[in-house]
Amino acid sequence: MGKITSIFAFSASLALIGGAYAANVHLKSGPFFIDNGLTLTATGTLAGLGLQDIVVGMTATANPIATCTNPAGQNKPPGQNPAPVSVSATPEAIPASEIKNGNASFSLTTNPPATPVAGAPDCPNSSWTEVITDLQFTSATIMVQQPAPNVVLIVSCTFAPPTANGPVAAGTVTCTSH
Repeated sequence: MGKITSIFAFSASLALIGGAYAANVHLKSGPFFIDNGLTLTATGTLAGLGLQDIVVGMTATANPIATCTNPAGQNKPPGQNPAPVSVSATPEAIPASEIKNGNASFSLTTNPPATPVAGAPDCPNSSWTEVITDLQFTSATIMVQQPAPNVVLIVSCTFAPPTANGPVAAGTVTCTSH
């Protein structure tokens, strides 16, 4: 009888240890996005988390709107179309103590792009000043690690059409998780 009790206790211990690790991390709600002009904010709630610290990060790609200013200080010419830019959020570290019943909420905002753009590559020449005035986001990727650097969830989202300033309508966002 003592061996059976010991085996049961050992099996129960393994089950508890296994429960400390993320098993099926997924989005409980969100992600919800807001285009802030030069930055993108994503919020949501994760579920299926284990009892370890998590790190949530985000990168996004956008079509910039830019102005070119000549050395005399006049904006010329219209219609500049700089190449797409990538921006990223400072990763959010969420301690295990904030995970409740396997759930945790996150809020990330990308850093703005570097502006003025060094060398003004989309202007008539490098003596001009190129300033990014707005970003129209086309995609975002959210990555969850638990514990870091173990990636447990990647959510890839596309925006069609590209975002405009303000809350991003849910009908314009398509996300896949892997």
